[in-house]
Amino acid sequence: MSQLLVLGLALLCVCLTATAQILLKMGMSSADIQQALDNSLKSVYWLALSNPLIWAGMICFGASAGLWLLVLGKLDVSTAYPLIALGFVLTTLAGIFLLGESVNLYKALGTSLIVAGVLTLSVQT
Repeated sequence: MSQLLVLGLALLCVCLTATAQILLKMGMSSADIQQALDNSLKSVYWLALSNPLIWAGMICFGASAGLWLLVLGKLDVSTAYPLIALGFVLTTLAGIFLLGESVNLYKALGTSLIVAGVLTLSVQT
């Protein structure tokens, strides 16, 4: 398996994990679950288990974990793991653009620092 393909798989894992976070957030934001959160935690579990968005999010997590095993089999963990930080960036951007979450200076600065850190770690000597 080529290095480029493995890096592509690693980025796919990051995208799947970010997608999972957004799907889980959307599922947990449904009106019935929000109402249950205010009343009884026991009913939240049953509502969550019957929510298709939550199931889709969990499937994305599972797929990501399975593919991540392939990535770890081919890349040094010190090369692969920093890519996980890009999930923070993708999830933040998805939250802003898909969920209408706010952006402020601190969120933008923190996200920029993550990107800078990943880029710094990816420099091959």
